[in-house]
Amino acid sequence: MRYSVTLLTLLGAALWLAGCHGTTSPALPYPAVGVAPEARGIAAQPACSGPRFGQAQCDVLVEADGAHPTSAGFTASELETAYRFPIARGQNQTVAVVDAYDNPNAGDDFATYRSTMGLSAGTLNKYNQKGQKANYPPASAGWGVEIDLDTEMVSASCPKCTVDLIEANSNTWSDIQAAEAEAVTLGATIVSNSFDGTGASESSFDTKGITYVASAGDDGYGLYDPAGFDRVVAVGGTMLSQANNRRGYKEILWPDSGGGCASQEKKPRWQMHRKVASKCAGRLGNDVSADAVGASEYDTYNEGGWIEVDGTSISASLLAGAFGLAENSTKQDGGRTFWETAHHRFLHELGGKRFTGVGGWGSPHGIGAF
Repeated sequence: MRYSVTLLTLLGAALWLAGCHGTTSPALPYPAVGVAPEARGIAAQPACSGPRFGQAQCDVLVEADGAHPTSAGFTASELETAYRFPIARGQNQTVAVVDAYDNPNAGDDFATYRSTMGLSAGTLNKYNQKGQKANYPPASAGWGVEIDLDTEMVSASCPKCTVDLIEANSNTWSDIQAAEAEAVTLGATIVSNSFDGTGASESSFDTKGITYVASAGDDGYGLYDPAGFDRVVAVGGTMLSQANNRRGYKEILWPDSGGGCASQEKKPRWQMHRKVASKCAGRLGNDVSADAVGASEYDTYNEGGWIEVDGTSISASLLAGAFGLAENSTKQDGGRTFWETAHHRFLHELGGKRFTGVGGWGSPHGIGAF
């Protein structure tokens, strides 16, 4: 299954997409976690459940048809082709993946994904939040799915990048922020964050010379921590499908993606004089987007093998790898690069507009916009 969206969901999404296109929107309460997937137009369940007030939850949805004997969703090669990623690059780049809890099978699953996808063995370094390659936190089935997805999607876009997995002791912000700091200490210049919630400290996501990438969430309108922060690249979700056209793919906005006006967060310097952001009191997202529906993942800790997943976790970790391909992560300033007019020719326009709350300025056509 590539995607299944109800007409009602699409109509509702169209309303808020139009509304956040340069209009003032109040901060909304966070949508309830665990809403029936059918009501959101997708046959999938959140891997992480529970409140997001004062803590983080992961942004991956597991499609309901269970494990497959072989890869069922988009392969690494298909994603590389759809976005024209120059996968020969990134050899000396390290992308850190920060997640909560432990996936005991992360190394083996990473190796199986890469070998099945025809990628080289690659390097995955697994640490706890203190930088030790031991004494890992308690295991979590839901976060385990997230961990495998993140490390595998970085591999899909940047096969030559080294992946550092830093596992926080829990999904509280104090532990996650300790893992963020450790990722930088260990030498990564790109940090991928596939989770969202409220109550994080912005200072943990603004180290100079580090590119922080974060998923925008999977519950529709809203932009929360850390995607709403000044120095973080906010990544929204699209729906990709193969097509008989010049690109070989069709791509539309995913109506369940987060995005919009984060009026509670300060407006970045690079949005100050942008007409599209002028009616949003604070940070406007998203900056960029990529596929969030129907990726192949290999997970043996909870799911028994090949599964198909959805969520902006796909797009965030995929584009974290793309920054590795660009090899300039120490020179980035949050999502500013995607707001530069000269870079828009390297981004696929989505939703019939140059900018949308879900899609930002578009999805990548190569790495020219990075």
